[in-house]
Amino acid sequence: MSDPAAAFDELIARFREEKKYAQLFEARLMKRRWELGLPLLTQSAIPDETVMSAAREAGELFLADGQIARAWPYFRALGEPGPVREAIERTPVDAGDESVIDVALSEQVHPARGFRMLLAHHGICRAITLFDQYPHQPTRLECLELLVRTIHEDLVANLKRSLEKVEGAAPETNAIPELLRDWMFGAYDYYVDVSHLGSIVRYSAEASDPEVLRLAVELTEYGRRLSAELQYRGDPPFEDLYTDHAAWFKALLGQEVEECIAHFQGKVASYDYEQIGTYPAQVLVRMLVRLGRYSQAVATYETWCKDADPMYLHCPPFEQLCIMAQDWDRIKASARRDGDALRYLAAELSQCAT
Repeated sequence: MSDPAAAFDELIARFREEKKYAQLFEARLMKRRWELGLPLLTQSAIPDETVMSAAREAGELFLADGQIARAWPYFRALGEPGPVREAIERTPVDAGDESVIDVALSEQVHPARGFRMLLAHHGICRAITLFDQYPHQPTRLECLELLVRTIHEDLVANLKRSLEKVEGAAPETNAIPELLRDWMFGAYDYYVDVSHLGSIVRYSAEASDPEVLRLAVELTEYGRRLSAELQYRGDPPFEDLYTDHAAWFKALLGQEVEECIAHFQGKVASYDYEQIGTYPAQVLVRMLVRLGRYSQAVATYETWCKDADPMYLHCPPFEQLCIMAQDWDRIKASARRDGDALRYLAAELSQCAT
């Protein structure tokens, strides 16, 4: 062949015109092997800058054609998820296909957007199943908010339709308690899937946003009025799923705080810990920490959780709680028991500094 370089260039141009971007990538690499005098039909090592340049070109061309999933392997190889994330952000939630959802969620390029797409395409049941083992903790609360708002909106819409049918009109409000009527709660009457409702109420214990907590309280107001046949029993200390979670949500909202703490204190004191372990007491410790009641959290831990296995804690460990409460005397007493002079000195110096 008289001009191999021209032949490569012709192929490269043809692949670009025909939108065969994977072949374009390989052609550019093969041309570089030829320029370096390397074997063409084996994967000989070539300079990184050549590979990166070819990968970026192929990835950008795939993105320009809206082929996000095909672009991703090239940007993943480059360690540059940004362009793919931006393309997913621009894609309407109802337009992202399964391959885009997979890149967004499984590859964690844009998990929150992928979760929205999953909800739009597959509904709340699939979204709840995924959330139960959600792979991306930094955006978990954002996805929880989406679940809470979605089921709240669905319930409001269904309640209003029922009111219009029975009473002729529905109030303008979207507050669930104002839409409830006694006649709505027969033995088998429900207005959203009760398993979905129960799951989302349980997940909402993680929430910190006041608006999400407010919506969650409204969901419990509805759930508490369902017949016994439609209510799921939770695990301690949330056996009464809706009543117990309502106390949790209200406390975090600053409503009836003392009563809500007393509610859980009473439950914690009633358990046989040889049978169920210390998890319910640890839940109370977490609640007190979230409320800034650090001294109460320390006392609760010391009373109920001191024998808990540190490997399986669901609340901050004792010493961390003491630091939060600035209870240096307890740390010094613990250090003295353990013969840990260095920890004792650290606590003594910390106490002097406060």
